[in-house]
Amino acid sequence: MELHRHTINTLIIAFEALENMVPAPIKEEFGGGYVYRYKEKSFQQAVIQKLARTVTGLKSILVLHEHGLLQEQAALQRVLDELEEDIMFLTLPFLFDDMTELHQKFLDAFYEEEFDKPESAIESTQKRPMISRKKIRAYITRPRGPECNQQSSVKIHQTLSKTYSGYVHCASPQVMELYFGSPSKFQLNSDKESPFYNDHKEDLSNNVYRAVYSFAYASCMLGADELFSNLLTYADKLADVWNKPIYKGA
Repeated sequence: MELHRHTINTLIIAFEALENMVPAPIKEEFGGGYVYRYKEKSFQQAVIQKLARTVTGLKSILVLHEHGLLQEQAALQRVLDELEEDIMFLTLPFLFDDMTELHQKFLDAFYEEEFDKPESAIESTQKRPMISRKKIRAYITRPRGPECNQQSSVKIHQTLSKTYSGYVHCASPQVMELYFGSPSKFQLNSDKESPFYNDHKEDLSNNVYRAVYSFAYASCMLGADELFSNLLTYADKLADVWNKPIYKGA
């Protein structure tokens, strides 16, 4: 797990560099107190926020895995998968010059406040629109080269989502992974001895590996060319160590 921790620390350093490339949040009055908000509400600032949650998410799944809480690890990995999709969705139009109306709708929904009456959550009428995950996947898997296979890419994203949905919504097949041992029973303290433990460890590595590419996309979007190159080199080294195919995103 040392390499996982080293990679997360590498991403933290990258985050600090990227964070300084966009205008910082400002303090605003809100509901009798104050909050920090990005005044510009830009695509780049949205990516920074998604990257922040990527780092904290990776740190969280590492802790959960080390404590044998595989169900919770897998549920959080669903969040990380969607963060990866969101980052690709926000960065690709800047790399391929193919911005769509859906991107602006996504951005508007992302920055919308949870409560339009901050003094009373109950009286608030805010209903954040949900951008179709299907449409997001259709965009990020759009063919952009001779090696692209959109249908195959969409199926991969759908399969990942459906698999982890069972952990998020506590479907029976996933919950029953807690039931093992001698005598067999639900293991509520830790399932480090689970027959699925190594599978979840592999999944953890996948999320860490793909996160490096999320940071690379963001670096390219923000014009951090040297960081972009360094992250690609780092990803190639991870691919060698973890025996993974060279990841090409969508």
